[in-house]
Amino acid sequence: MEEKRNGRRMSLSARLIIKNMNDDSAKEEEAEIEVLDVSKSGVGFICDTPLSIGAVYETFLKIWTDETIHAFLKVVRIEQTEDERYVCGTIFIGLPEMNAARIEVYDMINRIDEAE
Repeated sequence: MEEKRNGRRMSLSARLIIKNMNDDSAKEEEAEIEVLDVSKSGVGFICDTPLSIGAVYETFLKIWTDETIHAFLKVVRIEQTEDERYVCGTIFIGLPEMNAARIEVYDMINRIDEAE
């Protein structure tokens, strides 16, 4: 997938719980996903569940500090892989500044570690 973000990407080991906020009749489901990267602007991940471009999903992202960030993600890109999985690019919708700052702090620590 071509890089489209302004923020530097970082990898995290995390799970997301996704609920489609655009479909009132949709049941809340837990989707198994593999988080590829997180930046202060969004999340990239792979999932087995087909999602919709433009749809907004409620998420609970477990970050490196074992804290959970409650956020909303809008799907902006989807690519289907050869093995019937989906690589999704999303942007945060209304991410509180405090949570964006947590991601930025982690990014700064990673940059310092890489420079040493």
